[in-house]
Amino acid sequence: MAVLVHGAWADESSWSKALKLIQSNGIKAVTIKLPLSSLGDDTAALDKVLEQVAGPVVLVGHAYAGAVIASTQSTKVQALVYIAALAPDEGETVADVFYRYEHDDKAPKLAPDSDGWIWLPVEAFGTAFAQHATPQEQQALAKAQRPISPACITVPVGQPLWKRIPAWYLIAEQDHMIPERTQRFMAERMRAHISAHPVDHLPSVTAPELVAAVIVDAVKQSKN
Repeated sequence: MAVLVHGAWADESSWSKALKLIQSNGIKAVTIKLPLSSLGDDTAALDKVLEQVAGPVVLVGHAYAGAVIASTQSTKVQALVYIAALAPDEGETVADVFYRYEHDDKAPKLAPDSDGWIWLPVEAFGTAFAQHATPQEQQALAKAQRPISPACITVPVGQPLWKRIPAWYLIAEQDHMIPERTQRFMAERMRAHISAHPVDHLPSVTAPELVAAVIVDAVKQSKN
């Protein structure tokens, strides 16, 4: 079983293409919805889903969700898969690793609105978030985006699960949200099985075959 967890400014639909490909390989897979209100809330939402599914489980996280999938303590989890995802170490925050290395000039400016939520500027879906997507896909992503609370990214994490179980990491070499250098640092630090491709920040939409291949590999190897 693979459980796919979306990050900030996305929702479960961002996994739809990869989900079909994973299932076509005979692997059960589901997506979950995060409230994006705090890291604790998001981890609790994941734990609730894990209580209801039969193990073993491979957790897949995109972007911010990398911190969420490593925060669960469920014994059902056999492996972690990071898709251009953030992997803070114990005592670090998501923001610490997100800003570890300098972003390029296409990275959007991010700040909370008057209600305390961080939204992605609409134009960023075409320039930084999913520049390889079609204009129609970019428009749909912008319309479906879900904001994130600063409480998700400013709280130090506990001991991450990747210190105890194997991890896979797909590095997005043309990512303007999380620099490639940052992704490679995190992937190497966790001693993940690394694959790197010239894809954007949201390869589940723009390169679903690559994403599905990494997940299928993790599921099959975790069974051995």
